[in-house]
Amino acid sequence: MSEDIAISLKKVSKCFQRYAHPVDRLKEILLPGKSRISHFWALQDVDLEIKKGQTVGIVGRNGSGKSTLLQIIAGTLTPTVGEVVVRGRVSALLELGSGFNPEFTGTQNVFFNARLLGLTQQEIEDKFDAIAAFADIGDFIEQPVKTYSSGMFVRLAFAVAVNVEPEILIVDEALAVGDIVFQHRCMRRMRSMMDSGVTTLFVSHDSGAIKTLCNSAVMIDAGKIYASDTPNNVIIKYMKLVTESELGLVTSEENVDNNTVAQSTSEQTSAIKLEQTRRGSRKALIENVQLFHQGGEEADESPIFGFNEQVKLVIEVRVYQELQGCIIGFFVCDKNGNELIGSNTIEENQSIGKLAAETNLQIEFTFKLPLRPSSYSLTVAGAENYTAMTFDWIDNAIVFQVLPPDTGKRIHALVDTPINVKVLQHNLPIKPTKTNKSIML
Repeated sequence: MSEDIAISLKKVSKCFQRYAHPVDRLKEILLPGKSRISHFWALQDVDLEIKKGQTVGIVGRNGSGKSTLLQIIAGTLTPTVGEVVVRGRVSALLELGSGFNPEFTGTQNVFFNARLLGLTQQEIEDKFDAIAAFADIGDFIEQPVKTYSSGMFVRLAFAVAVNVEPEILIVDEALAVGDIVFQHRCMRRMRSMMDSGVTTLFVSHDSGAIKTLCNSAVMIDAGKIYASDTPNNVIIKYMKLVTESELGLVTSEENVDNNTVAQSTSEQTSAIKLEQTRRGSRKALIENVQLFHQGGEEADESPIFGFNEQVKLVIEVRVYQELQGCIIGFFVCDKNGNELIGSNTIEENQSIGKLAAETNLQIEFTFKLPLRPSSYSLTVAGAENYTAMTFDWIDNAIVFQVLPPDTGKRIHALVDTPINVKVLQHNLPIKPTKTNKSIML
């Protein structure tokens, strides 16, 4: 195994034994000779290599095997078969309050957990103030953790996990419990650790966090690796699988040729090219997506737009089953899939209302592209209302580029908007404000 590999799993499987009813365990003891055990394979033949310093997002439906995988990597579970190699000190935040003794105080649990992670007594004492400050739970740190709220639990657990100088950090959805301010603090610390070379495994149902934090992603389904790719591509496949599972459809792109799709195939244009990026109920379908330059000419197959150029997006929809309402929208996304610009007909006060089958619909959006020079993709979608499943959703419908400003201005943020600046050359004292105070913190 290469020296730059931090985590290696080869043909790893994990089987759990379970009984259909609690009494079956007693029956097996009293009536030997007949096994009442059923076997559940939470993981099956998982092959995975993660390089040192890599940040990997892990996604999957509930029960897919994500937590089992992380517990095996953390060493709290052993695989039934297969080989696991982990190089480096592992700090894991797997479950709310995992590893904490509810009868111990927060301070006692800090020392206990840190010792389990390999720190000496002196190292823990040196880091204790930093841990307590990060957790920010005040005098409760001297109280038994059984008196803690869920938010206090995760604050202290995360504070320990990130302050023991791990080489591998594992976080399993725990950050969703904390308040907004603490979540931002956690994200900043995780970014700092990732930048310093800490190998990180991050499980979350927040696709935005996966796309923003991670440089690769893995999708697990039914205990197997379903996809391993860039975060955006994996999230697209995950959303497609979830949608088609809810609809009871097959997940293979080659087998979705039902009557509805067949009716629309002949009318689709080359504007929609990328495969395995489409999902929805198919009650209506987006038949055509086009972008037009500011001058009115249609963009070519590899569009290039000027900085802040005003563009027109045209979306054509064909209705195949009656719709009680209709919302058409779009997102302009960066290469990681983060939504930068977007809107829909409802938010722009354009109510469409009920539509009959065989109705054709054309929507035009006009907007500017004040974006940093880079490549971007266009996502388009439609639904009956905000709570209904989308009838059609297309990721990467069009991929395009934005050129730098012809003024020579450097754009440091993702989006550049007009800003008025005044320099007041007066030696006036700065009055403290709430904003100043929050910045100083």
